[in-house]
Amino acid sequence: MEEDLAMLRHLIGQLQELLHNNNNGSPLLSSPSSSPSFLVLHHPQFQNGWCLPCIEETSADDCCDLVMAAGKRPGLFNMLETVKPPPLKRTRKERNPGHDITGNMDQDIWQDFPQDLFEAVVSRLPIATFFQFRAVCRKWNALIDSDSFSRYCTELPQTIPWFYTITHENVNSGQVYDPSLKKWHHPVIPALPKKSIVLPMASAGGLVCFLDIGHRNFYVSNPLTKSFRELPARSFKVWSRVAVGMTLNGNSTSHGYKVLWVGCEGEYEVYDSLSNVWTKRGTIPSNIKLPVLLNFKSQPVAIHSTLYFMLTEPEGILSYDMVSGKWKQFIIPGPPDLSDHTLAACGERLMLVGLLTKNAATCVCIWELQKMTLLWKEVDRMPNIWCLEFYGKHIRMNCLGNKGCLILLSLRSRQMNRLITYNAVTREWTKVPGCTVPRGGRKRLWIACGTAFHPSPTARA
Repeated sequence: MEEDLAMLRHLIGQLQELLHNNNNGSPLLSSPSSSPSFLVLHHPQFQNGWCLPCIEETSADDCCDLVMAAGKRPGLFNMLETVKPPPLKRTRKERNPGHDITGNMDQDIWQDFPQDLFEAVVSRLPIATFFQFRAVCRKWNALIDSDSFSRYCTELPQTIPWFYTITHENVNSGQVYDPSLKKWHHPVIPALPKKSIVLPMASAGGLVCFLDIGHRNFYVSNPLTKSFRELPARSFKVWSRVAVGMTLNGNSTSHGYKVLWVGCEGEYEVYDSLSNVWTKRGTIPSNIKLPVLLNFKSQPVAIHSTLYFMLTEPEGILSYDMVSGKWKQFIIPGPPDLSDHTLAACGERLMLVGLLTKNAATCVCIWELQKMTLLWKEVDRMPNIWCLEFYGKHIRMNCLGNKGCLILLSLRSRQMNRLITYNAVTREWTKVPGCTVPRGGRKRLWIACGTAFHPSPTARA
């Protein structure tokens, strides 16, 4: 037995000497805390180690018992095998050698991607995301000029409207509000005159119609793409206030659009973008009482090809069909104690929005026109907790636009300037964040007027 033990010691010594010669130094020796009778040999050039019995502290009988017990306890001799370190965490690239972790795809795959499918997918992006997407390359930037891409955008349901407004502080630049993101944008339309006050008057199909109140000229532009057109001079000048409406000839601007203006004396003209001339010059038929006292605080609303104007005397509505050229008048008495009222539309429904004041209490109310009786029926009003904030204050209301059942209202007094939206479908009232000076400014801007429009990347003036 002593002879066998001597041979085992000799074998371990040879192994230690071999590791020492290969590494020009001694291998790292350690004794596991759980097994003090064993010696663990590590070599820097190998990840594995060796676990050997510590003969110096073990008697021959113990060593012999250890070897004999190996047959009865197979797991014991596993300690004499190589000791593997814990597995290292592999990178994603090592775990998936066939997958590019950068997300880049083969160029051949992109080249074979169907163009029509690509345009169909891109047309469904949110408007703000699409304009960021355009900056990737020239090909994607040119999508707004693609007829097929324009058709895809036209086939989609209309998005939540945006609101183009101007402020008292700077009437020459627009502030655009996006209700879906509750964010203000500050676009610049370079072609608009800089030395004149230009007001947004109406919109259709993603285009906004502007009126230069200094020279009485009309302009049409897409605030998103800067597409711009100056309309030809009108056949006669009208220096009194005018109401302006706008409709599409079809379901997109590619079929053209029409602009109508009407004055207090009943004169009116219609502009057709396809012929680029003012046509249908005339006056309102004699069966409609003149002078036409229009409510200029109420913007005309469009339902299909018909424009509706609010009358103050007599109370009611004046309508004009852009296709047939027919005028109609409806005598509709307004609700009592009403002020600052304006027309609105939701689908094919005509709505009325106004301030209802009793004693010192003021609240915003919504009415819907009953087609059978031609009477206004109250359908909703602002939450009472909001109305309490107006108690005892002289509040003025201004409608800043209405499209797609969404209305933007400005409520202001000497100490307050609040913006709210009302959704006629969900009956939801929402406070709008204040518009501040662009490029990091904190000063809040006071909104003067505005109009709603459906944002479109393909609408062309």
